Amino acid sequence: MKIGIIGAAGFLGTSIMKDFQREGIRYQGFDIKSSQESIQYLDLEKCSENTDLKGCKTIINLAAVHRDDIKPVRRYDDVNIEGAKNICKAASANDVNRIIFISSVAIYGFAPPGTDESGKVNYFNDYGRTKSEAEKIYINWQKEDPSKRSLIIIRPTVIFGPGNRGNVYNLLKQINSKRFAMFGNGQNIKSMAYVENVSSFIRHALSFDFDKGIEIYNYIDKPDLSMNELVTISRSTLFQRNNVGLRFPKFLGIAIGLIFDVVASLSGKKLPISSIRVKKFMATTKFNTSLDETDFVPPFTLKEGLEKTLRYEFLEDNSDKPTFETE
Repeated sequence: MKIGIIGAAGFLGTSIMKDFQREGIRYQGFDIKSSQESIQYLDLEKCSENTDLKGCKTIINLAAVHRDDIKPVRRYDDVNIEGAKNICKAASANDVNRIIFISSVAIYGFAPPGTDESGKVNYFNDYGRTKSEAEKIYINWQKEDPSKRSLIIIRPTVIFGPGNRGNVYNLLKQINSKRFAMFGNGQNIKSMAYVENVSSFIRHALSFDFDKGIEIYNYIDKPDLSMNELVTISRSTLFQRNNVGLRFPKFLGIAIGLIFDVVASLSGKKLPISSIRVKKFMATTKFNTSLDETDFVPPFTLKEGLEKTLRYEFLEDNSDKPTFETE
């Protein structure tokens, strides 16, 4: 069967296409950015029953507006919610009976440590809100014809890897610059997901039974790393130094963040440090997952994924390779 990948030109989509190519899986990529021959142009806001998904038995939807600073705010609704409605219409019209929707742990908001798939929906931004609403749209689509249709919802935590320009990259870049300082005791946990592991799990999900109806999984690479471990692995890979380096107390980190807030307000410029970023750095963001129930074994440990990313970004010359701007 052929797999339709919507959002194929993005960070995760590119990884999935490489994975499918290695495994000989037939697919068709769709994206509003269709620079590659293997990707057909598709605008989620304009697709409908007439969208050509001929031959696709499964749709994987990765496409979304996901940055925290999108303006106007209506864009989250236009793409994430209306796009979900349009995909469901196109799937119904083209006799596509399986959808894999890539949602986000953002639907949980500032969740208690250890939140799993049964966690309370408590989003705090428009991205989390519209991902949650999109999930409901796909669930309603499945329930319209439950004997034929199946739905898999995957909620990844922050995804990182070579070429990504999100928050994890910004942290690693700061460490590589040798201008990094640890704030707090560093024992806080950060759940993370390495991109090649996520794409491998999506491929694994294609083998699930079609008669299960609706399945929901958080995607987290376990075991989680503490900030001490993350920074130590980074410094060891980059500088062969097995420690976290300079460390300051928590209160000093928050004070420095507030100073940067004032400077940013007066100058009108976005700065790499803020009180919110410092608080996020010192906070625990830990999720649990039922991935083990699917017999999935990720191809890389979190440590291996981190080391691969560090080598690619800072120890090798990959300046001619594409990059992907995300949060």
